[in-house]
Amino acid sequence: MLSTLHEPATDRPADVTIEVWSDVVCPFCYVGKRRLERALASLPDGVTVRVEWKSFELDPQRITRTDASVTALLAEQKGMPMDQMQGLVDHVTAMGRGEGLDFAMDKSVWTNTFQAHVLLHWAKEQGRQHALKERLLAAHFTEGANVDDRAALVRLAGEVGLSEDAAREALNDVGYAEAVRHDAYESRTLGVRGVPFF
Repeated sequence: MLSTLHEPATDRPADVTIEVWSDVVCPFCYVGKRRLERALASLPDGVTVRVEWKSFELDPQRITRTDASVTALLAEQKGMPMDQMQGLVDHVTAMGRGEGLDFAMDKSVWTNTFQAHVLLHWAKEQGRQHALKERLLAAHFTEGANVDDRAALVRLAGEVGLSEDAAREALNDVGYAEAVRHDAYESRTLGVRGVPFF
């Protein structure tokens, strides 16, 4: 199933606004995005919904690593036997398959996601937040892209029609970095403990 979310028209207010806190390395967030899209597709014609993606880092202190699999690093982080963690990963992969998502967790990279969230805030201003959100999720979960690598982020932005030069500048913009931190603060005030949070 392809992503069905589109950037909202700005010429009139939406009937409903949905804010979604999520991370681009959270498989449940990708599944939740598909379920949200399916729910929105079932609405009557004429109902306008504005969806805004809010930043939530699963692990703000995470250091990007490419020397081990995500499964192995999760097992290490959670203190679980490797076979038990593999069982959980297989379960999540099956859940994704049920939503038409082809998770390739063996290729996924253990990454910090702060820069990806910075770029998503910039993409929102360009009217391409939904497209970039989908592209980042697909890149991480199905292609094994490192979404903490600036060259990769710039390339992915270009693939959804954004200026690569402007993307490079956005990654250095303290205003967008502050927007990510503000989303984190807002999530704490709301009591968000896990994502996706709608």
